[in-house]
Amino acid sequence: MNDLHGIIFAYHSYRNLGELTRHRNTCSLPYGGRYRLIDFMLSSLVNAGVSDIGLIVHENYQSLLDHVGSGKDWDLSRKHGGLRILPPFSTAERSQREYRGNMDALVGVSSYLRNIRQEYVVLAWGHLAVNLPMADVLRYHLSTHSDITIVGTANRWGIPSECQYLQTDETGRVTDIAINPSTAPEGLESLEICILSKSLLLELVEDCAAHDVHSFSRGALLPRLNQLKVTTYRYDGYVGRFHSVKDYFRCSMDLLQDEVRADLFHDGAPVRTKDRNDPSTYYGPDSKCHNSLIADGCVIEGQVENSILFRGVVVEAGAKVSNCVLMQGTVVGKDACVSYAIADKNVRIGDHRILSGQESFPIAIPKNTAV
Repeated sequence: MNDLHGIIFAYHSYRNLGELTRHRNTCSLPYGGRYRLIDFMLSSLVNAGVSDIGLIVHENYQSLLDHVGSGKDWDLSRKHGGLRILPPFSTAERSQREYRGNMDALVGVSSYLRNIRQEYVVLAWGHLAVNLPMADVLRYHLSTHSDITIVGTANRWGIPSECQYLQTDETGRVTDIAINPSTAPEGLESLEICILSKSLLLELVEDCAAHDVHSFSRGALLPRLNQLKVTTYRYDGYVGRFHSVKDYFRCSMDLLQDEVRADLFHDGAPVRTKDRNDPSTYYGPDSKCHNSLIADGCVIEGQVENSILFRGVVVEAGAKVSNCVLMQGTVVGKDACVSYAIADKNVRIGDHRILSGQESFPIAIPKNTAV
């Protein structure tokens, strides 16, 4: 795996995530009680032995920088290689506007790409919750002598209008790509994770830059399906996709299922995150907890059911929390009742308050809000 370099796109935010991405991009969205979404792709690469990773950012990435830091927690803090944060530096004009697509982002960091020392490059998005066996993907790519290998899944994890779908022949070669259709067609749902050689990547980047093409799939892949051997690696494990507040809530509640946790978190491929030293969670004598994930450093004196609590959450006496995601530092006051809600960091829910959403329409409470 010393021949593989990782490029992670970490510049995009889905608008339908609303308040959850007002102060951060989707990659730094907290998930699962202690993680950020970027942790999963970083860990998938590191677990496969990838030691050089470029993180393409643009706007709203202060939270991401605070989390990944120098990459030390992923063993990526190195004198040579390691983790590199890549803001737009190709032109002043590009740094002042949003990237129009992932090829536009690659053009923005083209000088970095030319200095990559590995022969192969994996391009991936950082806002998926997936524990991908990246070493197996590379071995498949090499064994099939493909020009480009794309990771796809037969399951339907995302919203069709936000996803891409791969049509293949009997040999697994991609014959067509449906991009953001209104309904999901037949074929594999693309995870938009692909492996190709550095030389081919540079050729595509230079060609797309010359023709003002900004989409990798629509502008670089589709016109070349007859020229390049593009194949699919089929992944059958769990994939969390976060296109809306409803998706975030659903994917969070998925973690309460044993089989989902076993798929995402296992000893053979640990998901690493920023290290923190928090005290153990305190459970009061009258507290009750059922079917919940509760991180370190919490104080639970009320009732918690079917919920996910991040570090430092306080549930005061008499409070009832059910079917909720409460992020770091949230406080639920005495005798308050909260259900089907997502509270961002440092939210204060006052005493005796009643907040109730629905499974199909959970309440999202902005960061640093008092209710």
